[in-house]
Amino acid sequence: MRKYAVCLLLSFFIYKGNCQSMASFSAVDDTTPRVINKISAPKKPFLKTLVLPSAALLYGVISLNSGALQDWNLTIQKNVMAGNGAHTDLDNYLPYIPSLAGHVLSLAGIKGKHKFLDRILIDGIAAGFSITTVYALKFTTHEQRPNGKDDLSFPSNHVATAFASAELLRLEYEDVSPWYGIAGYTLATSTAYLRMYNNEHWFGDVVAGAGIGIISAKLAHQLYPLAHRILFGKEKAVLIRLP
Repeated sequence: MRKYAVCLLLSFFIYKGNCQSMASFSAVDDTTPRVINKISAPKKPFLKTLVLPSAALLYGVISLNSGALQDWNLTIQKNVMAGNGAHTDLDNYLPYIPSLAGHVLSLAGIKGKHKFLDRILIDGIAAGFSITTVYALKFTTHEQRPNGKDDLSFPSNHVATAFASAELLRLEYEDVSPWYGIAGYTLATSTAYLRMYNNEHWFGDVVAGAGIGIISAKLAHQLYPLAHRILFGKEKAVLIRLP
């Protein structure tokens, strides 16, 4: 059961990131030289990219009052939670690695879509969306943690941060290689697993946190041109593609 729960979470989110990233490859004809960073692949309309993370957030909200989903929370927790007081601090560090990795890649000469300072601004916008949403829900829902420590379990801030970080990395380097996004989502999923392993969150908490993180990253990436223009007075093309 433990392996099934982890594989479910892993396959759901990495499949999403992988499919969107691989769109950049499918748009190239077999006879065309594959210089990926020179190709402008067709992109999904912005609102359509929010469907899966919104569904994840909705799942988490429904799990708060659904008897069946609460039973599912308990079943997963019993199989994932560490026994004998075991605990790890890795979940406190993993959420930030994808974002930091993106900056390291840039400094190493592997260029993404934005310059260093632009990416700092995008990271800040994503963090603002994520933290505001997470704590508004925490102080509204008052869900008790599995370990009974407090009533701020829903949703998981660690997981929201991890998935926002992973999605920002994927978006920045999707035209270079899909593997950066896959690596980021693997770390984010590991964070979600460890939050349950440490008995800090229910399954519904981490799924909702993942949805919030992804949505926050997408919104930041799209609204960055407007923020840049407001802060610096320089024109930037607005990237939002509505259906």
